[in-house]
Amino acid sequence: MRSLAYLVTGLFVMGLIFWAYRVNYETQDRQSELRAIQQEIASLREGLGVLNAEWAYLNRPDRLSELVNMNFGVLQLLPLAPEQFGSAAQIAYPDPDLPVTTPIDVIATGTDEEGAE
Repeated sequence: MRSLAYLVTGLFVMGLIFWAYRVNYETQDRQSELRAIQQEIASLREGLGVLNAEWAYLNRPDRLSELVNMNFGVLQLLPLAPEQFGSAAQIAYPDPDLPVTTPIDVIATGTDEEGAE
């Protein structure tokens, strides 16, 4: 009986050793994956910083104005003036007394507001 208890205890300890060994290597694998992902994130952030710097460099107002002046014959771009903007009074708002027809209403009835198909 005692030998059976020793055998069962020994098998249990060996099972625990196997489990700990497996968990240890899984943890190491996960840690290496985590390090690789963190390195990838760092390199992508660095690349994003470079792209943001390039974007800021390319969008300098003095550079853009030089490009506009160089390509005036093709683009014919002029500086914006306040007279080019409209006022809020010029916006055509819909009449609040007219019924509102949605695209769903037109599909459901098969007609538009005037009754034409």
